[in-house]
Amino acid sequence: MKFLDRTKIYVQSGAGGNGCLSFRREKFIEFGGPNGGDGGAGGHVWAEAVENLNTLIDYRYQQHFRAENGRPGEGSNRTGASGQDLIIKVPVGTQVFEEDEETLIADLDVPGDRVLLAKGGNGGFGNARFKSSTNRAPRKANPGQPVEQRTVWLRLKLIADIGLLGLPNAGKSTFLAAVSAAKPKIADYPFTTLHPNLGVVRVGEGQSFVLADIPGLIEGAHEGAGIGVRFLGHVERCAALLHLVDGTQEDVAAAYRTVRGELDAYGEGLADKLEIVALNKIDALTPEEVEERKAALSKAANTEVHVISGATGVGLPPLLGQLMTLAAKARAVTSGGVDDESDEPTEETWRL
Repeated sequence: MKFLDRTKIYVQSGAGGNGCLSFRREKFIEFGGPNGGDGGAGGHVWAEAVENLNTLIDYRYQQHFRAENGRPGEGSNRTGASGQDLIIKVPVGTQVFEEDEETLIADLDVPGDRVLLAKGGNGGFGNARFKSSTNRAPRKANPGQPVEQRTVWLRLKLIADIGLLGLPNAGKSTFLAAVSAAKPKIADYPFTTLHPNLGVVRVGEGQSFVLADIPGLIEGAHEGAGIGVRFLGHVERCAALLHLVDGTQEDVAAAYRTVRGELDAYGEGLADKLEIVALNKIDALTPEEVEERKAALSKAANTEVHVISGATGVGLPPLLGQLMTLAAKARAVTSGGVDDESDEPTEETWRL
């Protein structure tokens, strides 16, 4: 299944049914009077977030959506049937924008969230509505209200606890495959990852978090170089960022600064997020090289650096434990809970 995180759709609500102009004509009933019923209401168009979707690929081949029109009223005071609402199902984390792609209509980040995209027209009144003491035989009925048309953009931002960043060939896909059941493409050339991948990392009994791997960033990505920064939106909602640096590079500090520069240029608060830095591929280095490059990376990042190998699993348990702690704290804050040390994973539960 292809990944699609941005698409434009056209929606149209249902028109209201016309009111009926009718009079009673029955044998033995004198002065029957008006009995035209009202028209039915047109259907609304809704967008609803559901849990069983993770891409907008369904809307690549179908962009036009129309709700049902209301039925016209009939004689004998019969009201027309209302048109059925149309529900457009989107993945959790979908943002809905106006046609200008700047005005946010709704952010559907919780399963079951709904937003009204187009309101159905009301049905028109039949002539029975206009009967009065001075107008016993009204010859007037209202038409139904017209449809509402709208063009909107859907933009998906994946819901993940931890975001995985780095230059191309930093070992992000290998890391994701090692710690989760995800099966991303892995190869020895840049940009093997062409779209974001999600993996569920299980740290212990009942303890897990979602890890999002996005395509690698290169210098000038904010100007469109490489794949650009179009996928950075998928890590905007993460509690923390895991920055992998390829330890086999000569200048690990420059590699770190390149990605940080792109985050600063992108904005949206990514540069301010909590960052965990890890020196990857240490299985290909000597102990002396590991210490030298760890010191250089730590100085550039001004933080503690984890030394790991996604291929062999060296150094992964402590790193995953720290990421699980950060994800658990973020969930507690989101749900309004209170951080409790008893809820944090213990070192004994950190297992691959």
